[in-house]
Amino acid sequence: MLYDIRLALEYDYDAPVHGGRHHIRVAPANVPGLQRVIASSLAIEPAPARQSGFLDFFGNSVTAITMTEPHDKLTIRLTARVQIEEFSPPADLSPPLAQLSREIGQYWSVASTSPQHFLAASSRVQMVPAITDYARAVAADAPTTLGVATALCMAIHRDFEYDPKATDVETRPAEAFELRKGVCQDFAHVMIAGLRGLGIPAGYVSGFLRTNPPEGQARLEGADAMHAWVRAWCGQHLGWVEFDPTNAMIAGPDHISIGHGRDYSDISPIVGVLRTHGSHETKQSVDVLRVE
Repeated sequence: MLYDIRLALEYDYDAPVHGGRHHIRVAPANVPGLQRVIASSLAIEPAPARQSGFLDFFGNSVTAITMTEPHDKLTIRLTARVQIEEFSPPADLSPPLAQLSREIGQYWSVASTSPQHFLAASSRVQMVPAITDYARAVAADAPTTLGVATALCMAIHRDFEYDPKATDVETRPAEAFELRKGVCQDFAHVMIAGLRGLGIPAGYVSGFLRTNPPEGQARLEGADAMHAWVRAWCGQHLGWVEFDPTNAMIAGPDHISIGHGRDYSDISPIVGVLRTHGSHETKQSVDVLRVE
């Protein structure tokens, strides 16, 4: 399947910005056997004084920009065409949870794909005993590691309410867990905390999700979304499997990956520093269009 992606991020500042350095992570990734980027381009207004690109530790594509001229608005536009391969849900070749630690110990690698990087607490995902207890309870009857991850994914969808007003980008997993509310970022962080608490390596995936309008209604321009989901390492034979707790499913062909990390801080769309005062407003528009 072919998809055309259009993304617009707009930042309106209360006062002019005098200089700034930013790292932008919004371009879709090449994932061998699953996702191939046919074309991708990034337009930035106003034009940065310097712009370069590199791959970070996790293999995510990063555009680095330096702004030197005063500006009161920054607009980032992505256009891309991506091919997504059809795939079936993975066969469960994962070990029982009690045997997973032995397989992790036998994985002698410090590459970015190593499960060793995704076991401990990270900057935005702390080990929360209450979340660990919840994960253990909802997955008590699961016979395999894949089964444990699937059970936790389904439980979060069942027990949590999607509420964009309940949390913000700084909300910690413990807070979202207590509220039982949040958005995709919160659901992903809670699931990651639960999996790690059980000894399952887990990471954060950022990307795009193609949404389908109600039957008989037209698609609304800009109505698709940037999205977040979870990857869990399910043993040496099965490897990494991606789960979407917001939608109670294993990530499928409507999930288009930008990249992954230990949590949101590793793959946030834009991070950086700038000189200004006051606040700013952010607008986001996403279109994911299937090419027939």
